[in-house]
Amino acid sequence: MTRKLKVSAGEPSQGARQFVEVWHTAERGDASETPMEMLVFEDLEPLLRYLTPARWRLLKSLRESGPSSVRAISRTTARDYKSVHTDVRILESVGLIERTEDNLVLVPWESVIAELCLAA
Repeated sequence: MTRKLKVSAGEPSQGARQFVEVWHTAERGDASETPMEMLVFEDLEPLLRYLTPARWRLLKSLRESGPSSVRAISRTTARDYKSVHTDVRILESVGLIERTEDNLVLVPWESVIAELCLAA
């Protein structure tokens, strides 16, 4: 099954509203859409603190290479081990990457969809 992640920012009540929409869809028995997991940030600033350009490149590289060790990611991205290790921990803490049983890191998402709200 294809896993999709929707990352959104901009309106604090947005996550609750999306949850209600999904709930109503499930009640109707409409399972025609691919399930999508969500990561909701209160505003754009916290999102950008977690998802820096370097971390985005790390995600893309890791998605292309498949499950890897932090050391292998460090070599592949030509970044120092400590910085990669820190970025992996941060991305893991918000659910953008996961670990396998043998402690390799991976990006489980086929796609990440971003939505930024300007107004309520």
